[in-house]
Amino acid sequence: MDKIDARILKSLQADSSGTIAQLAEQVGLSLSACHRRIKMLEKAGYITGYGASLSREALGLAVEVFVEISLHSQSVASLSAFEKAVNNTDEILECHLTAGNADYLLRLAARDIAQFEEIHRTRLAELPGVASMRTTFALKAVKSWNGLPVPAAPHTPG
Repeated sequence: MDKIDARILKSLQADSSGTIAQLAEQVGLSLSACHRRIKMLEKAGYITGYGASLSREALGLAVEVFVEISLHSQSVASLSAFEKAVNNTDEILECHLTAGNADYLLRLAARDIAQFEEIHRTRLAELPGVASMRTTFALKAVKSWNGLPVPAAPHTPG
């Protein structure tokens, strides 16, 4: 990856809805060279997909919640069962295996506290192996996810 590849990645991460011609102009390449580099970045694993960034508030999801989960056991079978169940639970936006006080950190969004309570009772409490949960409600986002930092120096994924 060189500086031009880094500019392509930064531009695509900021807004991938433009045309390749627009991107090529932004980064100073011909259309064919830009297309070739994008395909190379996809094949190399730098680009894993494209999508739209949605507004939680516009979708009526006013409450953002973080839940720390501790399991009864950290055996491979327990972790696998929990992770499989999490991946089948649409209300869970993100799940991270962590080191520290809890085994997992979950991120959820809900319309209101009542909907979160329903999710808590019917979905989270039913996840396999849960010993305890600790919930934190976000009051406001000070800095929201805006993409990964793209280094200008060469790096090979993997």
